[in-house]
Amino acid sequence: MDPAQLLEAATDFAYHPGAHSDASAQDFLNRFPLPAIINALQTKADYPGLESALVDCLEKLFKTRYGASLIPHYMPFAIVGLGAESQKVRHLACQTVSCLLENIDEAIVIPLIHEYGVYQLLLNCLISGDAEVAASSTDAIRKLASHSKGIDIIFPESGNEATNLVNFATNCSPLGRVRVLALIVKLFSISTSVASRVYSSNLLSLLETEISNSNDTLVTLSSLELLYELADVQHSTEFLSRTKLLQILTSIISDASAESILRSRAMMITGRLMARENAFVFIDESGCRNLISAITGRFDLLESQNADECECALEALGQIGLCSKGAALLLSGAQPAGRHVIYAAFDQQQHGKQLAALHDLANIVGETRAEKDVLLDGDAEQNLRRLIYEAASKTSKLTPSGLLLSVLQQDSEIRKAGYRVITGLVMRPWCLMEVISRREIIDIVIDAFKETEKIGMEARHKCCQSIYKVFTSSSKLIADNALSGIATKLEEAINRGPYLGRKLSEAQPAVMTEQRF
Repeated sequence: MDPAQLLEAATDFAYHPGAHSDASAQDFLNRFPLPAIINALQTKADYPGLESALVDCLEKLFKTRYGASLIPHYMPFAIVGLGAESQKVRHLACQTVSCLLENIDEAIVIPLIHEYGVYQLLLNCLISGDAEVAASSTDAIRKLASHSKGIDIIFPESGNEATNLVNFATNCSPLGRVRVLALIVKLFSISTSVASRVYSSNLLSLLETEISNSNDTLVTLSSLELLYELADVQHSTEFLSRTKLLQILTSIISDASAESILRSRAMMITGRLMARENAFVFIDESGCRNLISAITGRFDLLESQNADECECALEALGQIGLCSKGAALLLSGAQPAGRHVIYAAFDQQQHGKQLAALHDLANIVGETRAEKDVLLDGDAEQNLRRLIYEAASKTSKLTPSGLLLSVLQQDSEIRKAGYRVITGLVMRPWCLMEVISRREIIDIVIDAFKETEKIGMEARHKCCQSIYKVFTSSSKLIADNALSGIATKLEEAINRGPYLGRKLSEAQPAVMTEQRF
């Protein structure tokens, strides 16, 4: 077969815009049979541009149903490809396995994976391939694990030593171990049942080992990044709470000698893990308090030393405060952890720190929670009110209304965060009275021209709705003549919607003719 002709046809097929139909794939293979293409890939790869064109062509070909149906008949080619020296060919072979798993019936594909030892070869690609090969092999293994019988290949009951991920990772280079950990995270995220197999196979102990490794900061940081990704999985807390990872995170956060970036990532992971309500089902209260205490213990040391780490600590507390149980925990005790967030939210000395703290305070006071979960139990509400008034007394504003007004008078980013804080806080009667007692606050909130960006407009409108809803639920306030105009103004602002700045909008010419006469 003429390599020049094949190169031209493969290039046209590979770079055809959009997906190919089965008819298109069949027509191409009628002109260039698959055995001939494979032979050219093996024997004429040194022809300029041919290997790359054929790899791209076959990748598109196997993504069609017709192309995928041919893969079981050419498994030896895929097996050779998984062990090829060319990284492009190895990537193609991994992609081919993915297409096989996606398009062919499980009753056919699983015996093929067993017969040809595909899983072992995919693991080898994961460890020894380049970044693209490692990513495609991970994707293929993830798809294998998504099959009900495929998961038994990855976690066999007999415990195959050659494919045991713990043993496999132990004998790898640091880069190889990080790739195995990334695979574990992908497997864990598939479902609760697969996560259970990951936990039962003791694979989370690999994360414990790497995160505890104080000899290689880069490996530790990479492992923390993977744990951060893992913490975002809905069922993560259920399994991570059974490991030593929470204690390890507490130790890292408390370790003054650790790299600042490691402490910051550990705090962010903690916040993500405890952001969901079910976290407090699986993590006992003492464990939660230890993590929060480790974070708050950094503030005295961070105030003037490391602004980035301080913002991470604030954000972690804000994440914990997303759910009502977390918010209540932050606002409980004689010295509530939430005080750091409240004080920072109204401190105008550091813009980034104040912005982070305002968003975190909005989380804690319930701006994102369902209405029934906004108000907190026990002493939390009393402490919140006390801390807000305490923060006001330490400034020239003296009152919470003065603090809130000063926030709304700052730049647009601070103002957006301020709307969120008021939206949550105003659900408390004492804060509602503070807000409506300052006409300047109401004037800013109802000002349709105040915000020019979509997020700011929506935040301002939501704030209007929140104030109006609480205000009109009180018959006493509605009957107060001194406040009678507020409800009307708020209602008009709400009815205009978040984006309509003018009551009557008319098209205006961008360029007008000069008035000569």
